[in-house]
Amino acid sequence: MNWRGIWHLGTRYLRRKRAKTALLIAAFTLVWLLPTLVALVVSQAEEHLRSRAAETPLVMGRTGSPLELAFNALYFTKPEQATFPLKETEVLEDGISIIPIYSRYHAQDNRIVGTTIDYFRFRNLTFAAGRQFIRMGECVIGAKIATAHGLSVGDSVISSPGSMFDLAGVYPLKMRICGIMEANGSPDDSAIFVDLKTTWVIEGLGHGHEEADKVDSDQVLRKDEKGEIILNASVVEFNEVTAENVNEFHFHGDQGDFPISAAIAIPDNAKTQALFKGKFLTRTDMQVVSPAEVMDELFDTVFRIQQVVTAILFLIGLATLAIGFLVFTLSYQLRIREFSNLSNMGADPPFLRWLIAFEALFVFVASLLVAGLILMIFNLFTPALIKAFLS
Repeated sequence: MNWRGIWHLGTRYLRRKRAKTALLIAAFTLVWLLPTLVALVVSQAEEHLRSRAAETPLVMGRTGSPLELAFNALYFTKPEQATFPLKETEVLEDGISIIPIYSRYHAQDNRIVGTTIDYFRFRNLTFAAGRQFIRMGECVIGAKIATAHGLSVGDSVISSPGSMFDLAGVYPLKMRICGIMEANGSPDDSAIFVDLKTTWVIEGLGHGHEEADKVDSDQVLRKDEKGEIILNASVVEFNEVTAENVNEFHFHGDQGDFPISAAIAIPDNAKTQALFKGKFLTRTDMQVVSPAEVMDELFDTVFRIQQVVTAILFLIGLATLAIGFLVFTLSYQLRIREFSNLSNMGADPPFLRWLIAFEALFVFVASLLVAGLILMIFNLFTPALIKAFLS
């Protein structure tokens, strides 16, 4: 068999039909690539989502969608999550540690997360610079925020209103950066952490202004029955908490009634966890969910959808292969005169059969190589892309 001649004539033909060859390689590449790529993306997303969920034993919140509650506590992506009073976290089973979370507000595109310093220990977060917040008005930012905006310890970020009609927080709150966290490839890299009181100030539940007995008399409305001074709306509130004015900030009402959006519950053991979950079985206003179980339900649905998508891609692939076969058949019909001339020149039937098959084999092998190369590239970058999308 003259393999050199087959290679020479075959490659010369493919070079002459570059456009057709390129289209066939692209079509066959998609046939091999798309189902594998869908499986790869789902696998990487599952691994990332399950890892953070597995680290979080339980999440408590208002009754509603367990998935939205889990995503609010884990990824801070559901600011509209229904709130519940902080005091709900205080009457709990012994052996349960609670980390409250309030993630309704934002600064530009970054979520402001009100919590306690226990959160940093729970997530094993370390600091690249600075320290944890120790007073109201201070914040700790994630590594991605610091890098993207060129921020450092001592700089400030300013909260944004939820919308142009959001009058809850009259003044945007300027928060001083006291710490920057090390990057860990999680949603924490894109979050701004403050204590709960800071988020309540942003909401307008607390504020600071000059002492009532020091303001001008025209700013005093009256005194109530207890002798406390009532000020009018012209008194300018502080829009930044500093060491000088921190004592002038105060809250109206019981802080136990102030809102949070979720709470991470950390039981000491399996028995305590079971007892804690049992207490919420009969409640209609509150729920406790296991993020790991929520992710199981989520990916059960995702896998069913993936199977449908894969089946559709398989049918499309079969149609593409059928069209490819038709193209090769038509190509053979167009080359009958060429093959007749080669036969007259002494080419035997096996040589002609291999020459006919050369085009199909070349397209098949080339498309596999291209699909494999693209898959290798995606395999390298997909984890980073998934983390960037979910963080």
